[in-house]
Formats: sequence, C-alpha cells, structure tokens
Amino acid sequence: MARRKPPQIDGFLSVDKPAGITSHDAVAIARRSLGEKRIGHSGTLDPDATGLLLMGVGRATKLLPFLTDLRKTYVGQIVLGTTTNTLDSQGDITGVFDMSGVKLSDVIAQTAALTGDILQIPPMVSALKVDGKRLHELARQGIEVERKPRPVTVYRFDVFGTDESHVFRCEVECSSGTYIRSLAADVGTALGGGAHLRGLRRTVIGSFDVEDASPIDKIILRPMTDALVDYQTVVVPTELVIKVSRGSVLERAACAFVGCGPWPMLTEAGELLGVYHAHTGTTVKPAVILPPAFQTVGQ
Repeated sequence: MARRKPPQIDGFLSVDKPAGITSHDAVAIARRSLGEKRIGHSGTLDPDATGLLLMGVGRATKLLPFLTDLRKTYVGQIVLGTTTNTLDSQGDITGVFDMSGVKLSDVIAQTAALTGDILQIPPMVSALKVDGKRLHELARQGIEVERKPRPVTVYRFDVFGTDESHVFRCEVECSSGTYIRSLAADVGTALGGGAHLRGLRRTVIGSFDVEDASPIDKIILRPMTDALVDYQTVVVPTELVIKVSRGSVLERAACAFVGCGPWPMLTEAGELLGVYHAHTGTTVKPAVILPPAFQTVGQ
C-alpha cells in the first residue's frame, strides 16, 4: 500500500461563509484553492446560514477541537406566527398562529428563561448523529427519532424590535452545540404560538470576528499559531524541546504553566510543537503533539 503523502501546507483559515453552500462545500473550495486535501472546519454552519467558519490546514487540523470549544455569537431574526419543519425559513410551514398582540417586552421575558445553563433537544434537521445516522438524513425519509436533551449554556440572549411587528432581531452568545433555531422555536412556543428563525449569521468565535474573515473565494492562509490566540502560550526552553516533541509528561515547574490550560507549546523561535493540558498533581501532559512539518507556510 502506498504511503500517504504528507501535507504540503500548514495553516489556519478564517472564512466568511456565504449562504447557499454547506460547510463541507466551503472546505472543498479551500482544498481546491490551496491544493491541499487535509483541511477541516471547527463547527458546522447550516447551508442557509452565513458567517464565521474556522478551518485548519495540514497539521493544523489537529488544533480544531480547541476552536470547537470556544464561545460563539450569532445574530438572526425570530419570526413569530409560523413554525416550520426545519425551525428556520428554509423549511415547510407546519403551523400558523395569530401572535399580533405580542410585544417586545413579552419576547424579552421569554428569552430570560432561556438564558444560562439549559437543556436543549437538538432539531431533527441537524448534522447530529443518532445510532450512526445523521438526523437530517432520517428527517428527509420522514423519520423522527427520540433525541436526548443536551446541556448547553446561553450566556446572553438579547432581542430588539424591527420594522416588522412580528419579527425580532436577536443576538445570542452561547456555548458550542447550541441550536439558535431551537431557541427561536422555544420562544414562539412559550409565547403561546410558534416561531422560526430567519437570517442566521455567526459573527464571533472566541476572539475571532467575522469582520476580520476573508471571503471564501479570496482565502488568506494564516500561521497555525493564530488558531490558538485564545489560549496562553508557553515558551519551551531549548533543553526541553526534544522532550515536548516526544510527548513527555512535564512538571508544571519546568515551564511557565499558568492557570488550567490548555497551553500551546512554542519553541523560542515561535514554532508550535503541540498543546499540553493539565494531568495529575503538579504535572501536565500533551493533548496534541504535532508531527514534524514537511513544509510550513506562514510561520
């Protein structure tokens, strides 16, 4: 069997995904643009949704789990009075309700109840897998399965009025795995009718802002270290570089480990060796060790 060709390029991409393509489509575009097959993203956006999509290229794909866990911010519109089978404007209407009497203050009261640590049932039209099958694939077959509520955190759920009396603009800051469509639908149900989400856009992931992202047709490759700006880096003394490269367990006192981690591990020249996290007692161990670069771009 032929050995797999090592990645030619390492780096990080911050992209503003347009509507009408899947996150997988966006990755495919990046692969063609860079001529690199090993590219992944840190969190799916629905085809109709737009906004920030973070990608790892080459060895940086190993860093994607550290991006997935970051807080995210979304904006969109809650449309009262109609429900859909997808919980957003792309689905078929499943219910119509007279909610003409609902005021902004009423919506704010319900969003307050959906702020903090909550349990959320994932929508059927989602990429989540149940028994090895993606929910949206089952939904297309007309199959609905039981989904277990999952804990998520909504740090902020702000709503504002618009020129349309039945439409309210929302801005949500939340943990990974939160479905904004479900929040919109829950607001409508709590108000005695129904609602769906329109115009979802992801604007922030951790320290990354969509305003700084590049268009999908003009991607800009950034250094791998840029992917880890939300974490405190540790500069590895020269005498410990080989140990870290081999994934050795270290004492905290060996380097300037502060806080709970994880910690990107850099050589004095700025090369990323991997990421360490807390172990037992006063020790730390690798979460990710990066293999030697075949060719590094942007570092």
